[in-house]
Amino acid sequence: MNMKNLSVRRLVRCAVIAAVYVVVCLVLAPFSYGAVQVRVAEALCLLPVFGAEYIVGVTLGCFLANLLGSTVVDVVFGTLATLLACLVTYKLRDVRVKGLAIPASLPPVVFNMIIVGAFEITFFFSDGAPTAMLAVFNAVTVGIGELISCTILGVALVKLIESNAGMNKIFTEE
Repeated sequence: MNMKNLSVRRLVRCAVIAAVYVVVCLVLAPFSYGAVQVRVAEALCLLPVFGAEYIVGVTLGCFLANLLGSTVVDVVFGTLATLLACLVTYKLRDVRVKGLAIPASLPPVVFNMIIVGAFEITFFFSDGAPTAMLAVFNAVTVGIGELISCTILGVALVKLIESNAGMNKIFTEE
């Protein structure tokens, strides 16, 4: 395969993942936005395990989903959390615990806990004055949702793709 086809394939994968992220967020909007959320689309944050192009696809999807369904503050900080999470997930792409991509699932949990939970929600969306207790509470609620989305659903998604030859070819073919 020549380099032009490779670039087109990566671009298409990037665009499809961005679109899937947006659609899943909007279809599951009651669960995708707010202080207590399980954003199922965040499972896609583990796709950088299969290639760097997924960093752009997932980040673009998050940006567009936040632009269409959330606030300007979330467009900035939520997208930043996703970008940082995907970059670190990519760095952890080869690390496994008992064959599972568990370490790669933790950056989205940690970055979203800190940036979205402890910072964004506490300082921009709380009724009262920000407190350390409120920041911890918001971080924990966001973290629980991210654990469900990334460490349970995302790890399962990676395992499914890795164990299915057809899916593996679609997600990793170069």
